[in-house]
Formats: sequence, structure tokens, C-alpha cells
Amino acid sequence: MPNGQWVIGDLFKKDYGHAGSIKNLWELRWMFPCRRGVYPFHDGKFEDFEPIFDHLIVKNINDPFSDNYTNAFFPTGERLAKEAEAMEAKDQEAARKLYLRANAVFRLARFPYIGTDLKRQVFEAQKGVYLKGSKLWEVPITETVIPHKYASNGDGNEIPLYIRQPKSASEGNKCPVVLLVTGLDGHRPDNTERTDEHLKRGWATVICDIPGTTVDCPANKTDPLSPDRLFSSILEWVHAQPQFNSKKIIAWGLSAGGYYAIRLAHTHKDMLTGSVGHGAGTHHYIGREWLDQIAKHEYPFGLERAYCEKYGYKDFEEMKEKCQKTFSLVSGEGEGVPVVAMGMKSCRMLLINGVLDGCMPVEDSMLLAEYGSPKEMRFIQERFHMGYPEANSVVYPWMEEVMS
Repeated sequence: MPNGQWVIGDLFKKDYGHAGSIKNLWELRWMFPCRRGVYPFHDGKFEDFEPIFDHLIVKNINDPFSDNYTNAFFPTGERLAKEAEAMEAKDQEAARKLYLRANAVFRLARFPYIGTDLKRQVFEAQKGVYLKGSKLWEVPITETVIPHKYASNGDGNEIPLYIRQPKSASEGNKCPVVLLVTGLDGHRPDNTERTDEHLKRGWATVICDIPGTTVDCPANKTDPLSPDRLFSSILEWVHAQPQFNSKKIIAWGLSAGGYYAIRLAHTHKDMLTGSVGHGAGTHHYIGREWLDQIAKHEYPFGLERAYCEKYGYKDFEEMKEKCQKTFSLVSGEGEGVPVVAMGMKSCRMLLINGVLDGCMPVEDSMLLAEYGSPKEMRFIQERFHMGYPEANSVVYPWMEEVMS
């Protein structure tokens, strides 16, 4: 920062102590959320994960990108999936829970980034058990593959979406829509609780993955304008669906997806009612000063490899040199890239995060107050990335107000 200080203060250079050690990660950071069944262990059971991490610790397996790490989860995930399948004819509620447990195990197996052949295989397994299990829900999730109408410059031709909508939704009873934009490690099969909350409010959910994170997202990850084409295709499709209320569409971008929620709030403001940048990066998060310290902070694994693969750089040094110049919404050097600094108007927007976020600095949200349309902001004191657990108690009332 210009004055040498960040809002997180001394935490900027603090080493949280778990980097490179699966033992420290489990004991210092992950055992507690695993016991409580919260991110990234939501839908899972502690009894499924404890023996896996005991194995990883005993075998001193610390590299999450290694096949040894990923393979440690596979037997448990496959066992739970088989148990779920066998249970379907006996007890569908029990089968539903088993499928979700398998989904959670496969999720952790492909953490933190789907960057190996084995992790891509695991992601396919995760999607398979998730969609199979969701068929047992009262309101299932379905996959719809739509054409990427505006594909160009290396984009793929199809966009797979997950859809969950109220049973009552129809042309005569149109429902509001939340476009859920996923993050760096959380993808389409990881949002059951959010879709449940949307259904309670009578909203549909359309979920998409972001560029560079899964093989499913067709957007060219090296082109900073590819998200504009992606969301043009998605939003035109949403607007054309007779059961959706095109006057009530909110985009909600999670973590790395928050960048895209902010971008499309400017580039597609006329197609949205509102947008939420939740734990979002805009500028500083891909700057050299921030990236130099990122491996020490609260994220469970080093972000260097995941970031390089997401944005298409050969190594971390190249990323630190080029990424901010290419992708920053404030200082991006390409034509049409810095939509914030260009002073473009946006739709109504909420920015929310934890003040102590060590993944996406809260400065990246605060920065937006200096440009374009006025923004609404809420930052949670003494909380880290995403501002949990209090954040959703702010987001949902805001969304309800906007939808109404």
C-alpha cells in the first residue's frame, strides 16, 4: 500500500504456521470446521475424514497436488457412494445423506485446484454422486448445458449450468433468480445450503464455474474479456426462460467469483437487479506486494500453483509481473478491462468481507467506493476470508430487499 500499511496490520506478514504441513493444517485449522461440518467440510462427517488425515499425517503426505494426497480420499468416497446406492431402495433419506458425504470427500480430494489428471477424475466422480443424490431431493438440482452464443478467441462452445428452481415456477408464476458464481476451490456441486436458502425464499439458482478453475467453464482463462462473453451467453439464456423473472436477477460471486460478480455488475448492469461481491478481489489481490505474502496467510494450501494455472502463467514470478496489468479492474492495461476505473455505472451492488481477510484484501472492496456508482458495503470485524459466520446474515436480508 502507498503508506506501507494494510488493514490487516501485522497479519500481513504473519505466518499462520500450517503452510507445507498437513499435520499442522489438520490440527490448527481444519479439525475444528470438520467437527462442525462447515466449509470446506459441509455435508461431510468427521468420522469420514479423521482416518484420511491420520493416514496423510503418518505417511507425511503434504503436497495437495500429489496423487498420494488425492488417492487417500478415494476409497472413502467410493465406499460412501456404493453405500448410498445400496440404500436407495431401503431408505432414501439415508441414501441422500450418504451421497452428500461422498460428495464432501471427493471435494477435499480435488482440493485446492483441479490441476492434475487424477483431480479431474475426482471432480467427475464428485459431480456424479452429487447429481445422483440430488435426484432423491424433493427439489433436485439438474444440469443444463447451454450454447456459448458469444464464444470467440479460444472459448469453448458449451456452458454447463446447475439449475435448482421452485416447483411452482412457471410462465404464469415467474420466480426470481440468483446467478451463483463459484470460486477458486468451490464449484457447482458445493452449494447445497445456498440453494436450500434460495428455495425457502422462492428463488431459483443458476450456478456457473468461473474461468480457469474447471474443465467445464468454456471461457478462455487468459483473456480478461472472456467473462463478458460468458455472462452475455448465460444471462441471455436466463432472460429467455419463461419461468424466470428477468426483472429480478441477482449475481452472487463467491471469493474468486466475486471478481466476476463485480465485473458483470458493470458490464451487464441492465440485465441484473443487483450483484454481491463476497470476499472479492479486484486489484491488490493480484499485485506483487500482496502475492509475495499470500503463502503465509489463512488459505489452507499455497495459492501459487493454483493461481498460475487459473490465469495461465508458466510460474509465479511471471504471474506477479503480469497478472495485475492484465486482469485488474482498476489498472488493467487492456482496452475494456478496468471497468471500475473507467467510471462505468453499475447495478446495485453489495460488497462484503472479513476485515482480516488474508486471501482477498478488504482494500479490494473498499477501493470500489472511489469509482462509478455508489456501492453498499459491510465488513465484518475480526473475521477472515468471506467474513463468516456472520456474512450470510447480511447478504440474505440485502438480497431480499433487492428482490422485493
